[in-house]
Amino acid sequence: MKTVALVGTFDSKGVEYAYVKKIIENLGLKTFTVHMGVFEPLFTPDVSNTEVAKAGGADIKEIAAKKDRAWATEVLSKGMEKLIPQLYKEGKFDGIIAFGGSGGTSIATPGMRALPIGVPKVMVSTVASGNTEQYVGTSDIVMMPSVVDVSGINSLSTKIFTNAAFAIAGMVMFENKTVIEKKPLVAATMFGVTTPCVNFAREYLEARGFEVLVFHATGTGGKSMEDLISSGFFEGVLDLTTTEWADEVIGGVLAAGPHRLEAAAKHSVPQVVSVGALDMCNFGAYDTVPAKFANRTLYKHNPTVTLMRTTPEENVLFGKKIAEKLNMAHVYTTLMLPLNGVSMIDAEGQAFYSKEADEALFNTLRKDVNQKVVKLEEYKLHINDKEFAEKAAQNLIDLMNKKAAAK
Repeated sequence: MKTVALVGTFDSKGVEYAYVKKIIENLGLKTFTVHMGVFEPLFTPDVSNTEVAKAGGADIKEIAAKKDRAWATEVLSKGMEKLIPQLYKEGKFDGIIAFGGSGGTSIATPGMRALPIGVPKVMVSTVASGNTEQYVGTSDIVMMPSVVDVSGINSLSTKIFTNAAFAIAGMVMFENKTVIEKKPLVAATMFGVTTPCVNFAREYLEARGFEVLVFHATGTGGKSMEDLISSGFFEGVLDLTTTEWADEVIGGVLAAGPHRLEAAAKHSVPQVVSVGALDMCNFGAYDTVPAKFANRTLYKHNPTVTLMRTTPEENVLFGKKIAEKLNMAHVYTTLMLPLNGVSMIDAEGQAFYSKEADEALFNTLRKDVNQKVVKLEEYKLHINDKEFAEKAAQNLIDLMNKKAAAK
């Protein structure tokens, strides 16, 4: 029989959890309960808060006596991060669900994030309709808005709690029996304006026996890919869309953080890199663009996304950052420059066409990349030309074969 882990503050929200527990068990599933609150629970859990606190490096009685909410949250979240994956490895549960406000969400989600991708995870939270990056990270947690606070059983909360219980039950009970043939995995980065390039490259690689996982270069996509590269998932990386560096440097909304472009270099994973979509920085709706950029070239991609053309000066900064990261590599790295444009709207006659800005980027890379460790190739092609895409794919195959031959 499949088991759902119910993790939560059974002291302050014991009634709500008892209600959900009953729903899940009435569906024919077992429950495994973990108490992550500070005080005595309403019902006896399978794992006590004493155990959670100990895993976080503290004593629950000390936490209760100190009455420091911030410290309690920090310790218990660390305990959950350590304990939850350990309990999963022991076969204690098949999926996990939690309910809470910002505090409960902060305690429960570190444990969820530490679980493997694919393990069902549902977090019903008062903060689910806002920015959830700090809770979800690069995991596959399903965040569900609680609409009202997780406080009491009423006509609205029962509907939300029931839907959440049914959701985790469905994830746990039903399995996709489709068997996917195991093939060498390749990571690729794509944006809307580099889609033709990546699709051509993906088709080329798939025709030659590779499976390609495409990551949307929206900040979270880049972070997720970097994490999976570090975890050893991929044989090669086709990082053709490095646009997240524009947002990181300028302050756009789709930055992937300061460690983007490091994982493949650090772990000697073959990589082919290009400069896709570095002609743009991303913001939200048009009226959310910072006032300091009012005189810049802006492009309404859709009602919720506004693109800003990057300047030659900014492209110099991007080039320096990308060169810095690529120079960390010792082997198996190729940088490809598409001299006729880096995105769909950076082409002659299009809104972001700027030879001056592109040349500032290319010249910086030519100067700063250590060509003793990074192979630099230039093509009088647009990034979305099929010839460029297929050459990038073949370059990656060549690098992967070179690594395999060296073993």
